[in-house]
Amino acid sequence: MSAIFSDPITMALLILGAILGPMLMIGAQTVTNKRTRLAERLTSTGPTPTTGKTKAQQFSWVQGLGQVVSPKGDKANSAIRMRLVHAGYISKNAPYWYYGTRLILLVGALALVMALWPLIGDSLPVSGPLPAAIVVALIANIAPGLWLDRRQGIVQQEYRNGFPDMMDLLVACVQAGLSLDAGIGRVSEEIGRRYPNLNVHLGIMSLELRAGRSRIEALSGFADRLGMDEARAFATMLRQSEEMGTSLSATLRVFADDMREKRMLYAEEKALSLPAKLVVPLILFVFPSLLGVLMLPAGVRLYWVFSGVGGP
Repeated sequence: MSAIFSDPITMALLILGAILGPMLMIGAQTVTNKRTRLAERLTSTGPTPTTGKTKAQQFSWVQGLGQVVSPKGDKANSAIRMRLVHAGYISKNAPYWYYGTRLILLVGALALVMALWPLIGDSLPVSGPLPAAIVVALIANIAPGLWLDRRQGIVQQEYRNGFPDMMDLLVACVQAGLSLDAGIGRVSEEIGRRYPNLNVHLGIMSLELRAGRSRIEALSGFADRLGMDEARAFATMLRQSEEMGTSLSATLRVFADDMREKRMLYAEEKALSLPAKLVVPLILFVFPSLLGVLMLPAGVRLYWVFSGVGGP
């Protein structure tokens, strides 16, 4: 422990953390208090709120901390907001939660390294707490982005799997006599159990249509929130169908058949890529074991022959 306090770089990092930590917490508490007072003013004239705090309310200080450290400017916030929307987080406060969580992870990782350095410092390949802190800071800074990309891939796969089913249900609703707006609302009610994230975006589009937003703008927003080529093609197809006056039922049927064929081709592509993916495990694990089983008896017999040792 005395070695840490004798290092000037470590002491500088500790002093910097001791100064910035309270400042950030005070700023987060100030923002949280302002939002709390505003919420109390808004709810004072409404119905009595329910007792008990939700998880978001309990950790509202994380959101306040994210508001303090979030970059200023619409361009930076819109980029991270779009990434979060593509990952399934559509709340307007999602970027603040993301920045707050990343800062907490960064500070917590650095504090953990400093606290455990007397115990693990000798076993680490790096020399000195400063390189270890830099490595941990880089990992803590990159990890949330990697997790967000992985989450986005999972949600995108759900969208891709549910889009053909959504189109089939929409075709059935339109052919049954419902309008496109009513069909979208009906599909959003039926598809929720199997594809909950897709159901959320369909519900938003249905609410936008009910609120008076034009169909073209609602479809464009739906495609932007999903971030899929299929959704953009769906919006373009409906816009062209409305402009040219073609049959909506026939257009949806052709597009649904195309989506179903694409899903089948994607499944065939995954199946055909399986042998190529199995080559590396076969070479590294199965082939050496099989070679050892086949060659071991012959090797033992050759050893007996050349060494003159009598075998069985």
